[in-house]
Amino acid sequence: MSDFAADPSHPRYQSLLLRHRLEEAEKQGMLAGSAMIAHGRGEAYDYLLGEQTIPSAHEATLHALRALKNAERPIISLNGNAVALAGEQLLALAQQLKCPVEINIFYRTPKRMSALLERLETIKKERSLDVEILGASPNARIPGLKGPRAKCTKEGIIDSDVILVPLEDGDRCEALVAMGKTVIVIDLNPLSRSAKMGTITIVDELTRVAENMLFQFDSIKMSEVSKTYDNEEALRDALRHIATKFSD
Repeated sequence: MSDFAADPSHPRYQSLLLRHRLEEAEKQGMLAGSAMIAHGRGEAYDYLLGEQTIPSAHEATLHALRALKNAERPIISLNGNAVALAGEQLLALAQQLKCPVEINIFYRTPKRMSALLERLETIKKERSLDVEILGASPNARIPGLKGPRAKCTKEGIIDSDVILVPLEDGDRCEALVAMGKTVIVIDLNPLSRSAKMGTITIVDELTRVAENMLFQFDSIKMSEVSKTYDNEEALRDALRHIATKFSD
């Protein structure tokens, strides 16, 4: 990534850094034209949440981590924004889980796929990671889903039992749930279709979630995580947090 001019003391340094990552990814051909719009929508909700991991999001993260660690065939699905914003952390998480990642994008072009694959391979090499990267040669389709995002791999998304889908769209999330998969969604908007459709929805910013999962991976005792989880209540709690934040 090219030099980033913002001073770390700037109160919005992290936000500016993430925007810069997207700008650089766009120059490298990794992103769709709507990438900044999608990011800006999420950033607006992060303002409302106070740019922090709220307690219900932390609890959802622990439940998600338990589901991933207990899975027989976990997988992490990546789109352009996820690779640009948190590619390093998500590959590191995949290494810990001993699972593959799969690139799955809506605006699929050879140029974008090549750029995303190149970025992930560079991260692998720089960090000495041993993670299988799928998606270059799809050989299956997600049932009930039309369009480019239906394309996937049998050995990846199709055969998975638990799938982490950062920054997901509602249609694919719904189709994956219909396949009987445990679908873990990361979405700052508690009102989105993805958030409502997911098995476990983490209402938090992607890089925070990834860092929290890596931090908790070895230290958390799964026996201490409640066995019950109510996704609808977690979404309601996020909305209550937003409402009360501005009523004080």
